Amino acid sequence: MSSIAAIEAEDAAPGVSLYRAIWRWHFFAGLLTIPFLLNLAITGSLYLFKDEINDTVFAYRYIVQPEGEALSPQRIADVAAAAVPGSVASSYKEPAALDRSAIVTVSTDGGSTLVFVNPYDGKVLDTVGTNEEFNTVVKHIHSLALFGAAPNKLIEITGGFAMVLVATGIYLWWPRRQTGGVVSVRGTPSRRVFWRDLHAVTGAFAAILIFFMALTGMPWSGYWGGNVNAWLTSHDLGYPVQLWDDVPKSQKVTQDILPKAGWIVERAPVPLSEIAEAQGKAPIGLDRAAEIAREIGMAPGFDLAIPGSETGVYTAAVYPEDLAKERTVHIDQYSGKVLVDLSFGQYPFLGRAIEWGINVHQGQEFGRFNQFLMLATCLAIILSCVTGIVMWWKRRPAGRLGVPPMPPQRSVYFGLWVIVLAFAVAFPMSGLAIALMIAFDQVVIRFVPPLKRAFA
Repeated sequence: MSSIAAIEAEDAAPGVSLYRAIWRWHFFAGLLTIPFLLNLAITGSLYLFKDEINDTVFAYRYIVQPEGEALSPQRIADVAAAAVPGSVASSYKEPAALDRSAIVTVSTDGGSTLVFVNPYDGKVLDTVGTNEEFNTVVKHIHSLALFGAAPNKLIEITGGFAMVLVATGIYLWWPRRQTGGVVSVRGTPSRRVFWRDLHAVTGAFAAILIFFMALTGMPWSGYWGGNVNAWLTSHDLGYPVQLWDDVPKSQKVTQDILPKAGWIVERAPVPLSEIAEAQGKAPIGLDRAAEIAREIGMAPGFDLAIPGSETGVYTAAVYPEDLAKERTVHIDQYSGKVLVDLSFGQYPFLGRAIEWGINVHQGQEFGRFNQFLMLATCLAIILSCVTGIVMWWKRRPAGRLGVPPMPPQRSVYFGLWVIVLAFAVAFPMSGLAIALMIAFDQVVIRFVPPLKRAFA
């Protein structure tokens, strides 16, 4: 009886209760997010090498043989519009190098199409719907935007849960009395301890990178990203709004007119051309607008949005791997005057930090090292998911889910609820999901006998 009493006393200890509560949270968070984490890691691995994929699998439309003098942007845009009957050119992408094609976005009532044109002979190399281009499809699967706004919110929740998994995982991994499973893996694949240790060690060594990936992915989320962007802008911590003080603004924002817009400026308003001061002047045209962009030092490969109305502007933007060259410029379509010229160096500190995080997230900041570091992080996520599934499969009781046991002292949840509330303030969608998860666990499962047996 004394040994039983000792076990009961040990189970009742606050440390044991906290461990079990966190283990239970970790289990539920992993159970709910593994499919989404696998999707993020697999599609993210592909997107890291989008340029390499374009230059190999799709080389026929991206790479050309330089021959003579290149055609003018307007001539290229006309060729592209002719390739899609009933369309008009809405943006022109300057070739990033002599051996690169020009890419024109043309629009119809039915949608937009990318037209790849050889800039030397005007040959149309390929046409593909804007949302059907391979890397765009990968990106939309990555964010679940391909399936609508509601599934996209699941990715935002997953990002928050990933941070929870890292924090709780580190707590569970933290060395206590075990001699293995900290930096080494015990046993063989036939034993559960092997998969437990592989899961714990992988997660511990990749924890900082996984947390970084989750955090830097949040700016793209619909709710959190949009609200943070708006908050930064309203507090002069995003793009410098004073640049727009002296120019009339349209109802459109940058992401409405460009194929690609930087996160900080994607919701920045687009200026209007000063038609009242044009005094019968003809628009400067695409060729002159492209020339102005080159004259002011836009990096090669810039996108140039073409005005869609008499008050529209030419907008040149480039988002290269070198963040110092990131720039967005709005040009009056009549006078050729630069209305707004915004570069990376003009962003406030927080704006630069977020853009830097996004650049690293996409593997673009430190060359090959950055790519392979993020690839290793994606592989660590995949390995953590697989080992978690195998570990659970080996420990689950027959006919039951095998949820870690409830903590003996339920009072431990008071402190955890405080943490949840703090997390919910920072990441509302994820915080709400965690609150619902705990409420389901503490109320529904406890008082519904069939669920209590299944989740035992």
